[in-house]
Amino acid sequence: MVDDVRLRQICLVAPQLEPVISDISAIMGLSVCYRDGNVAKYGLENALLPVDTILLEVVAPFKRGTAAGRFVEKTGGRGGYMAIFCCEDPGARGARANAMGVRTANVITHTPYHGVQLHPRDCRAAFIEFNHTEGSDDILGPYPPAGPDWQKSIRKDTTLALTEVEMKSPDPLALAEHWGRIIGVPAEGEAMLRLPNSVFRFVKGDSEIMSGLTFEVADKTKVLNAARARGCAVVGDEFFLCGVTFKLTT
Repeated sequence: MVDDVRLRQICLVAPQLEPVISDISAIMGLSVCYRDGNVAKYGLENALLPVDTILLEVVAPFKRGTAAGRFVEKTGGRGGYMAIFCCEDPGARGARANAMGVRTANVITHTPYHGVQLHPRDCRAAFIEFNHTEGSDDILGPYPPAGPDWQKSIRKDTTLALTEVEMKSPDPLALAEHWGRIIGVPAEGEAMLRLPNSVFRFVKGDSEIMSGLTFEVADKTKVLNAARARGCAVVGDEFFLCGVTFKLTT
């Protein structure tokens, strides 16, 4: 299973899209590729920004009673919302998760796209989604959630890649093993899951959350100065934005 599952998107949640989207764009040198009207039926609006072939999405509720809104209220706006993986057969992966006691929260089918979202309470820390786009085996191929021309918005002048996702838990190894069983990737070493295009690293924390994202950038000083200019608190090579710590490497 390891070879056919990749990180496709990380979804963050904010009380409002602005100024978060403008901040991310200005600091990280990323461009919005799409705003998906299909999420309106969930009481949400969104924007997606490609980081090479991984999409960084931010969603925000525009009415009361949404799952994303409850997430913000419960967590105080801390933590990433969803990790989304592309694979060959989302239905089969969802069924295997169900057999482990992980419930399906939502099934999305917009031909040629099919997605299975798993319940965050059972996943722990964040939603997990598996999806597949029929006829699109190329990682740079069509991907409907990111719009018809998402590839044209890829920028490499500032941010080169999203390399790691940090997950916190009072018991990091247990959470790593749990996510590994769901995703189909064995936990390695000190609580780590290695995918072909990213690493999930599990570290000690007071609660179970998606706590950080690591980006490879061309010039750390430039990005950190941009973060300060947008009002973010910078500590070392890190700053906090939209519920998670943005960590920089070169």
